[in-house]
Amino acid sequence: MTQAVPVTVLTGFLGSGKTTLLNRLLRAPGMQGTAVVINELGSVGLDHDLVDHTEENMVLLANGCICCTIRGDLVDAFERLAATPAAQRGELRHVVLETTGLADPAPILHTLMGDPRMHGAWRLAGVACTVDACHGMATLSQHPEAVKQAAVAVRLLLTKTVLQPAPDALMQRLHDINPLAEIRTDADGALSALQALLLRPAPAFTALPEAGGSRFFPASAPSSSHDANRHDDRIRSHVIVREEPLSREGFFAWLDMIAKMRGDDLLRVKGIVHLSDDPEHPLVIHGVQHLFHPPETLPRWPSEDRRTRIGVIPRGIDPDDNDATLSVFERRRPRRAPAPQPD
Repeated sequence: MTQAVPVTVLTGFLGSGKTTLLNRLLRAPGMQGTAVVINELGSVGLDHDLVDHTEENMVLLANGCICCTIRGDLVDAFERLAATPAAQRGELRHVVLETTGLADPAPILHTLMGDPRMHGAWRLAGVACTVDACHGMATLSQHPEAVKQAAVAVRLLLTKTVLQPAPDALMQRLHDINPLAEIRTDADGALSALQALLLRPAPAFTALPEAGGSRFFPASAPSSSHDANRHDDRIRSHVIVREEPLSREGFFAWLDMIAKMRGDDLLRVKGIVHLSDDPEHPLVIHGVQHLFHPPETLPRWPSEDRRTRIGVIPRGIDPDDNDATLSVFERRRPRRAPAPQPD
């Protein structure tokens, strides 16, 4: 590549709307030549099937959270991207790196800005962070990763404000965490702010020195022995996979049950579901705690993989419990319509 390609990091806590915003960005005019690097927590990739892309402009890191695994994985991903035909032809204009919802962005920025293998080919354009207007205050109070994500962003993008306007307390909390960041509170403003971040000239990034390292960067690299599916003792991701189609009634009964009984501990539920009554049109679900978006039916399967894959990131829930309860509801047969009564 003849010049450094700008890389925008899109971060934000679980369920805060990163994938939705990314899809809107990729569909926007003027975004030709944009590649995507997606990192997922867990061994089974899902988000790459939910993001508009071609095989040439997508790199998937599905072996765990890039803030916790060997940084070389991230560098390798960019080297693979640089070797794609689009990059070799000089058609690659921007890259968006979507992190997992539990990622500490500091090691990611350290790699993008400090690894000598990244110099010359790539430059950091900036960091955008999505913040859930409905759950943002609780998330910032309970999860230090969310605070770190907001602290390093140059754009804070409020999501779900149609469901709930951003509370004044949340706006003040974000200002206290990062007084220099631009905050956008409407969907169109968030999209334009993210688009402008991709297109802006190269910024000069500096880090304020502190004892033992810098303001944002750790003094030492993270351990490579970290469990790719586990982020702390109570949060562990898992993917429920089903080879056979599910009954609509049984699936939604299961989803309703886990949302009502364990909603507080469902940090994220995202999935693509194969339903037996509509096998050609997959169903996409998104949920955070008790709040689930209306399911979306896709016009076609995005890949040859037609398995049901439901990514769940719970807090304090045994992964086997979710899988086992779905197995119970799978056996539920659709209710038959009552037989017509004679006049």
